[in-house]
Amino acid sequence: MPERSQFTLSDGVRLRVDTSGPVDAPVTVVFLHGWCLDRRTWHYQRAALRGTGTRVISYDARGHGRSGSMDLRSATLERLGADLAEVLDAYAPQGPIVLAGHSLGGMTIMEYADSHPADFAARVAGLLFVSTTAEGATHTCYGLPSQLTPVLRMAEQTGAGVLARLGDCRPHRVIKPALQPVVRWLLFGDEYEPADLTATMSAFNRASMRAIGGFRASVGAQQRLDTLAALGNIPAAALVGDRDRLTPPACAESIADALPGTELAVYPGAGHMLMLERPHEVTAALRTVLAKAVRQQRQGYSRAA
Repeated sequence: MPERSQFTLSDGVRLRVDTSGPVDAPVTVVFLHGWCLDRRTWHYQRAALRGTGTRVISYDARGHGRSGSMDLRSATLERLGADLAEVLDAYAPQGPIVLAGHSLGGMTIMEYADSHPADFAARVAGLLFVSTTAEGATHTCYGLPSQLTPVLRMAEQTGAGVLARLGDCRPHRVIKPALQPVVRWLLFGDEYEPADLTATMSAFNRASMRAIGGFRASVGAQQRLDTLAALGNIPAAALVGDRDRLTPPACAESIADALPGTELAVYPGAGHMLMLERPHEVTAALRTVLAKAVRQQRQGYSRAA
């Protein structure tokens, strides 16, 4: 079982952090979850790494899951990148790291790379991008005809502003039955386990209204293709479902085009919750990145010796 702890960030926000595996492991994997979700969405991949000698870290982002409340001004990707830097300093101060990010988590990785380039270059040995984007809302059309996109985007932005002002309250369980069909359509593809939809709804119900609405502006505006292009030849994979209504295949394709050597995989029938819908394929891609990262680290050590 993972060890659970509360970590206080420099601005006073408390994060729920889970860790497992040996502290002196040859590599550490850090899982970062998506917007309105929590660390549990990576449960298949976390379970697959148990007993492999890999150190695993996962945490709930500020305003999400079991982590603490936050100021609305800190609901930015820049702040999430700074949070990741603090978590790494506290829980994985040494050794190579593989970062695995879903949706908002992938964008957090890019922000960390942009804001902490020296630390990123020194520590990060591999990347797994799952259902994410480096271009904000550029390709998001919600699975609907493109002519409707401007109207829907305006409505979403207006609604996000209202939710952000509701503060730390969570979506009330009374409205859960009405939200579930919407979440199912928006986040999942053709096939999924009912338990995974239930877990996703549980995560959604733990996110504060401030987090649900507050991050929208930063998420929509981020542009980090140039950041990716500057990272060099790092083992990486970009995975996406062809039924993803939030970060469609064009998002993963642009990541793969920008980041040299990235393995691109598009999964037919899968939606935005790819690590739940295609757990074995996502785990296999992660293992491949891990193997490449460890191999490169050993080769680098041999050359240095």
